[in-house]
Amino acid sequence: MQKFDSFPLHPSILAALKDEGYETPTPIQQKAIPQALFGEDVLGTAQTGTGKTAAFALPILHLLSEERPHSGKGARALVLTPTRELALQVERSFKTYGRELKLSTAVLVGGVPVKPQVTQLRKRPDILVATPGRLLDLIDQGEVRLTRIRKFVLDEADRMLDMGFIRDVRKIASFVPKERQTLFFSATMPPEVEKLANTLLTEPSRIEVAPQSTVADNITQSVMFVEKSNKRALLTKMLREPDVVRALVFTRTKHRANRISRQLSERGILSDAIHGNKTQKARQQALSKFDRGSVKVLVATDIVARGIDVDGITHVINYELPNDPESYVHRIGRTARAGAAGQALSLCDIDEIEYLAEIEKLTKLKLTTIGDHEFHCERTAGRYGRKGHSSEVRNGHSNGVTKKVRKTSGRKWGRGRRRSEAKGTVRERR
Repeated sequence: MQKFDSFPLHPSILAALKDEGYETPTPIQQKAIPQALFGEDVLGTAQTGTGKTAAFALPILHLLSEERPHSGKGARALVLTPTRELALQVERSFKTYGRELKLSTAVLVGGVPVKPQVTQLRKRPDILVATPGRLLDLIDQGEVRLTRIRKFVLDEADRMLDMGFIRDVRKIASFVPKERQTLFFSATMPPEVEKLANTLLTEPSRIEVAPQSTVADNITQSVMFVEKSNKRALLTKMLREPDVVRALVFTRTKHRANRISRQLSERGILSDAIHGNKTQKARQQALSKFDRGSVKVLVATDIVARGIDVDGITHVINYELPNDPESYVHRIGRTARAGAAGQALSLCDIDEIEYLAEIEKLTKLKLTTIGDHEFHCERTAGRYGRKGHSSEVRNGHSNGVTKKVRKTSGRKWGRGRRRSEAKGTVRERR
């Protein structure tokens, strides 16, 4: 099995990895790091939670450390991310792995005052981590010049497309020298993203560690058919199960996220909400409370899904199914990070049958039906061809073993699940 010390990385980087307890690179790291160290362009397709951040941060830190000192001359590496949360996580990764190197980092994101960021820029940092909108604003103000950039990273390119940033990305790329190394990562590769990659990359090494639109094998995926009016009661009962240690609940709208969070808290289940309408400070506070365990449940919308990177999420619950099946993949990728086990549970009402069909078509997987709960809706199950008395009704617990069960209101759907953690691999948050 390959170890990090088999890579020709700077000794200080290897020491930082050892201090963090990381020994074995993930598949994307095994394939991308050597190519990046050779100075090649990389086009990487991999699921979220596979360690993409370290796959580009480690070689960039090494390559910059090998160059002659350029202190005070301007940034040499630029990383673009679609969200503020992801930008902050990437910056933390660079600081963690490069803490013994004489390299500085600045993060440029919207939703917070610009003055402290301008102060950072005037110190001429080596590495910039930015969201497209704030970076373009600072370029227009004359505070940022990208003429010395030699390492250009585009992270989560498909999310850039979803959020309407492709034009901004192209504009930013036009300010970056053509003589550069470009590392391009995306969870999926729709035509528009492929087209963007073709314009930014030069003879890239193509790396794909998992088929497009797939989810990790260690996520147990299940669906519970329920009437819309019973969803709140079912969710409350689910969250009170002892095996639900840390749960992420997804809704389609920010208003419902706020309402569910408030209702759960009123019922004694500590929770908070995070969505695009919240300020950067409020979002960071919610994530921090969730990360340290001050709240058990975080209710979120899709717009911030990829920015949520918290260890130990045992359950992802789709209170509402997404109308875009790819969003389902991104949602449930928040659990089972870097080899740990997790559960993804979806509450499906009769109006969401179409969404469920699209999800199963995209993932090429039939979700296990859990029918042994008091809110099971036979009409919805029947509409989708999942009759409660059929062999399709199963429970998804007992240490991951799928069993046929008889539909009874007394069974505990969540009993028997234990969470596991993987050690020795670099999680995405790092």
